Amino acid sequence: MSRIRQIFISPGHNYFGHHDQPAGEHEIIEVEQVECVAGRGLRGDRFFDFKEDYKGQVTLFSWEIFEKLRTEQGKPELSPSVLRRNVLVEGLDLDALIGKRFELQGVTLEGTGECKPCYWMDQAVGSGAEEWMKGRGGLRCKIVTDGTLRRE
Repeated sequence: MSRIRQIFISPGHNYFGHHDQPAGEHEIIEVEQVECVAGRGLRGDRFFDFKEDYKGQVTLFSWEIFEKLRTEQGKPELSPSVLRRNVLVEGLDLDALIGKRFELQGVTLEGTGECKPCYWMDQAVGSGAEEWMKGRGGLRCKIVTDGTLRRE
């Protein structure tokens, strides 16, 4: 059984599009629930209406991988908000969902690919985080049906 542990949105980009520039300072906001709009994204998030048919309308990250990251990087105090992924889920094999449609709390999503970590993860998490997260960066998805995701 899967469940949603945390949900985050942010009004602006801190890393995306900031290559060779300083990171942005847009806050990431933890919310109890978020509106998913088919083909558009999460209402209130920086990628809402980003571009047509965007493959990263919502990003998922495994709670189990996050716990390993904290342990293996020696950062027990690390907040999942630094990852800048939208939804932390427990009990889902995210890699198995690449290329598939699936439902999460009645919302149909389509797994479009790995949410690949970039060099910014070393700044956000700590030295070596980008390398550690390769193959474990989460899942990018398109939103196929409207609905609401809620923290459980």
